[in-house]
Amino acid sequence: MEQTQYIEEDEIDLKELFSTIWKNKFKIAFFTFVVTSLTIAYTLSIPNSYSSSTSLVPQTQAKPSLGGLGALAGMAGIDIGSGGSIDAATSLSTILKDHAFEEYMIKKYNLTEKFEAKKENLVFALGYDGIYNMLNSDSDKKEEKNQAEEIFNTYKKITQTISINSDKKSSVITLSAVTQDRFLSKELVDIYLKELTAHLREVEMRDVQKQIDYYKNELDNTVDISIKEQLSQLISGLVQKKVLSLANSLYNVKQFTKPQVAYIKDKTKPKRGLIVVVSFVTSIIIGIFGVFFMEFLRKEEE
Repeated sequence: MEQTQYIEEDEIDLKELFSTIWKNKFKIAFFTFVVTSLTIAYTLSIPNSYSSSTSLVPQTQAKPSLGGLGALAGMAGIDIGSGGSIDAATSLSTILKDHAFEEYMIKKYNLTEKFEAKKENLVFALGYDGIYNMLNSDSDKKEEKNQAEEIFNTYKKITQTISINSDKKSSVITLSAVTQDRFLSKELVDIYLKELTAHLREVEMRDVQKQIDYYKNELDNTVDISIKEQLSQLISGLVQKKVLSLANSLYNVKQFTKPQVAYIKDKTKPKRGLIVVVSFVTSIIIGIFGVFFMEFLRKEEE
């Protein structure tokens, strides 16, 4: 009898639970309505975001013929071929994250102002921008910020906007940008593709030129005929690499597809329907737990 009594005390009375929910159904419904309405208002206040991208293929250049000097150069830690140990995607991604490079881009292309979305280029759900205007009515009143803070804030926006991804199977590199201004997305892809590859060429060619200058100096100071011949071939290989780097407008990559301005209905985010559904379901669950908690407190008081 004691065991039966313990079991009955531990059992959950489902009728009582449903009774509690039914008794407080209007409270749950009101809470769900308020939360869902606020969520809908929030999603309507967010402009659409659009993506633009370009596909790149790592470019393979013909290596100069160096005979037995290839192994010798490798032992010396010198790359006189067309490619290095770091693939193009990694090189471009590393430059993209470099703060000095981003500061140069921000100043050259005035990206701080470009990231201040133009109202006429924004697209809203159902074409309604009233909530956005209400929430951004004081947007014209800009706080005075020093240049360093503006550059840092723009740098953070760039890291969230522009991305470089590489498919390991096909080796295709994708450079993409996602902004609320579909015209700006394409513009960012164009200028970053140009500047990233130009910066990569500049860095590598600067190193190649240093090597050429060094070998020329050694060539002038040596009297050994065999060493002179080897140094001449090394210089020739480096000069060939320098010339080949100028053969194309883009360094180390070939543009496979060009970026396009996204179609006005082809938005990337926000997923308004999903946000509203998740908010609706979550508010119901929270509302039910809320009435159970209130009922528990009431019984405790009694």
